[in-house]
Amino acid sequence: MEPLLELKDIDKSFPGVKALSGATLRIYPGRVMALVGENGAGKSTLMKVLTGIYKKDAGEIIYQGESCTFSGPKSSQEAGIGIIHQELNLIPELTIAENIFLGREFTRAFGAIDWKKMYAEADKLLARLNLAYSSHRLVSELSIGDQQMVEIAKVLSFGSKVIIMDEPTDALTDTETESLFSVIRELRDQGCGIVYISHRLKEIFEICDDVTVLRDGQFIGEKPVASLKEDTLIEMMVGRKLEDQYPRINIPQGKTKLNVINLSGEDVHDVSFSLHESEILGISGLMGAGRTELMKIIYGALPKTNGTVELDGKPCQIKKPVEGLEQGIVYISEDRKRDGLVLGMSVKENMSLTALRYFSRGMGILNHKEEQLTVGDFIKLFNIKTPSMDQTIGFLSGGNQQKVAIARGLMTRPKVLILDEPTRGVDVGAKKEIYQLINKFKQEGLSIILISSEMPEVMGMSDRILVMHEGRISGEFSAHNVTQEMLMAAAVGKQYDAQVGV
Repeated sequence: MEPLLELKDIDKSFPGVKALSGATLRIYPGRVMALVGENGAGKSTLMKVLTGIYKKDAGEIIYQGESCTFSGPKSSQEAGIGIIHQELNLIPELTIAENIFLGREFTRAFGAIDWKKMYAEADKLLARLNLAYSSHRLVSELSIGDQQMVEIAKVLSFGSKVIIMDEPTDALTDTETESLFSVIRELRDQGCGIVYISHRLKEIFEICDDVTVLRDGQFIGEKPVASLKEDTLIEMMVGRKLEDQYPRINIPQGKTKLNVINLSGEDVHDVSFSLHESEILGISGLMGAGRTELMKIIYGALPKTNGTVELDGKPCQIKKPVEGLEQGIVYISEDRKRDGLVLGMSVKENMSLTALRYFSRGMGILNHKEEQLTVGDFIKLFNIKTPSMDQTIGFLSGGNQQKVAIARGLMTRPKVLILDEPTRGVDVGAKKEIYQLINKFKQEGLSIILISSEMPEVMGMSDRILVMHEGRISGEFSAHNVTQEMLMAAAVGKQYDAQVGV
């Protein structure tokens, strides 16, 4: 089959960095092509070359049989190449139709907007996607999943033949993901060529026909998904075998470090549990179960209405995050871009931000040399890939950003480390490095809470697992003899006696 679009032997360099070297991608009509690779493999750079954001240094773009170069996103969009970014680009206060045709409104004589035609055309696009709601609705009234459908409708309004989806399910529920997959299959059947960029390998095997692998900016291979197993795909992505994807270590636990007794607050009801030194306590459950809210109550970001939190056997009063930090409880947010990092600041500034008191010589004067030495040590320890500690953190890959967020928490010398979805949006190679770091902290006696929506991850790294349902603990299991079926049953509300399997 002839490709609808081909990027052939693309090179792209930035000062001091060769981002792409002979990168190749073929997109076929009526097929879904997965584009995978570790963070920093060159996926985003290749898409920016395609859409004209970056100018290629070498190589060729062949679209519908003809060599071409796009001058920018508008040029590629008008040619029928649409991209749906991970961060949605919609205006909540406008209607669906206004968002779809923003800047391209239908007009009548003397420039008046033809509202009737615009809403009619928008409704046709929604019907094409099997969406029942009216284009008169405000975007602010829609769920994240429905907003994603509006982005797809916007792309289709340009007559797009190629649709690029960048981590499209990152913020979707399971139901919304299934709806998206139905739309992708519909678009595929209509002859569209779709590029599907995702770190979620399960989705690659469920929705994609072919897969292209990039590693270190180079083309590693293109294969039919049906011919691959997950382990083989991971090996292509990282260039080595991942014999043990979840390298849990078993070491003796120490004394009780944290004790939570009958804790209640926003979306949390009468929760009790303990956490020991050198223990990883996994927290599982479905979206909306109250996992993050529970942690925010513990470290002071949300108020408690009842209950007690004890640290080292003593009750502690924590009413705001700074008090939690001062008492040794550190929370690493699931949303590192909103809550965890300041993307416009440097790696060094982000890493030392909450630990500046340790580098103070009094009178608010910082010991910059000590700060630089400490940051440098953490960069080496965490194997953070950055040109320098002064690099703006927004330019780092997701995996390296996450390592900086965790390093910042550890720089405050915590007693309890809470990791909320620590590997979300992180490639398989960086995941393994983060797991190894977690094990290192565990060996050093740190008490760790690991919240994860990925059941294999929480089963593979934890010593004990608590499952939450509607703000309550619905099950407690030993990670050594738990199954995914047991976790899912507890997650949907089937009650287990405390200490089952522990």
